[in-house]
Amino acid sequence: MNIKTKSLLILICLGLIDMVIPIPILGVILIYVVLQRPTWFTHVVRELYNTE
Repeated sequence: MNIKTKSLLILICLGLIDMVIPIPILGVILIYVVLQRPTWFTHVVRELYNTE
């Protein structure tokens, strides 16, 4: 399974969890990524777009 498929499945799962539990999980993750700029996010974006 490639990184695009994994990312899509994770986003779908998070979206379903977000519908069941009224806590905005996706919003919290987005705020964390914007404020902290974790290295794992940079690696995922580079793999998605195949840039180095």
